[in-house]
Amino acid sequence: MSGTPLRRWAALLLALAAALLLGGCGAGPASTAPQPAPTAPVTADPGPVLPTWVELPSIGARSSLVQLGLNPDRTVEVPPVDQPLQAGWYRYSPPPGQTGPAVILGHIDGNHQKGIFWRLHEVKTGDQVKVGRADGSTLAFTVTKVDQVAKSSFPTEAVYGDTAEPELRLITCGGAYDAANHNYLDNVIVYARLAA
Repeated sequence: MSGTPLRRWAALLLALAAALLLGGCGAGPASTAPQPAPTAPVTADPGPVLPTWVELPSIGARSSLVQLGLNPDRTVEVPPVDQPLQAGWYRYSPPPGQTGPAVILGHIDGNHQKGIFWRLHEVKTGDQVKVGRADGSTLAFTVTKVDQVAKSSFPTEAVYGDTAEPELRLITCGGAYDAANHNYLDNVIVYARLAA
């Protein structure tokens, strides 16, 4: 949930709590103070619409999305390595379509086969990324930048930091493979904005 709706919700709860507390301080049933007009009952916010799939037509990649959280060591969880064609949405990032950077992760390879983001490094500025949502709608994002950076200098603020508009980040491994440690030395990061 973004900060603005959270503040609105908190303000509403505080106002309701204040009204309940102050309501008990009145003069009782004989009070001639004007009564507020009845209002519609407050309904619970149904919450954000969650993403269900991602597609990158320019590289022929499409996957359902699993929700990812944090590992016990507070690093971002990744999809199962034995299912390299499975992408995942980091659930502590905004859902695609809400203000902020929605983060989707996928493997370059795994289990001795190519992964969903095997060709992510081939994506170009201007390419489209589509995200399907649980309500049946589809969002289109336009790629604004593609970066390959060393994992040792991962741009945390650029990837996870607040943005003024709905954006998307797609992340996978890349660069040279370190056989001794069984990992890639770089990350490939695609930045995209919600298309108008």
